[in-house]
Amino acid sequence: MRRWRHFIACLLLCLSGTLAAASLEGFFQETLGDLREDLAQARDEGKEGILLFFEMDECPFCHRMKETVFSKPEVQAWYGEHFIVIPIDIEGDVPITDFQGHETTMKDFAFRRFRVRATPVMVFIDLEGRPVARYTGPTRDAAEFLLLGRYVAEKKYREMPFARYKRLARRH
Repeated sequence: MRRWRHFIACLLLCLSGTLAAASLEGFFQETLGDLREDLAQARDEGKEGILLFFEMDECPFCHRMKETVFSKPEVQAWYGEHFIVIPIDIEGDVPITDFQGHETTMKDFAFRRFRVRATPVMVFIDLEGRPVARYTGPTRDAAEFLLLGRYVAEKKYREMPFARYKRLARRH
């Protein structure tokens, strides 16, 4: 009987990981590695820009964001309407072309262009290819991540830091 319980527990654990991965399929944009093309697609689709999600495999906070925030249908729907979301592996040797047309690797792009040393880091890029907002670390929950997206979509980064925007949003 104990073996069956152990087997069932292992099976459920494996299935939960598979379901979490499947639920992220609509969140991250498939990319061919040319960020200029991704930016052109964002413009063509009427989006606000691109969200770069800097991550690494061993990052527990990245995994938590994927499982508890990015997997939420309301998050996927809202971000899918407003941004193209691209994951960037800060340890990855995958070749990419940056927004200026320079060929590099994900690892070098993360470190040299954005000075990413710890993850997760979220950088919002406007339709001109300029970084307009940066958030380091995980958001508390899906509501805070949605608030971060609205902060960028409403261009409030021009007026105030996200911490102030968040305080003002709580008051209303």
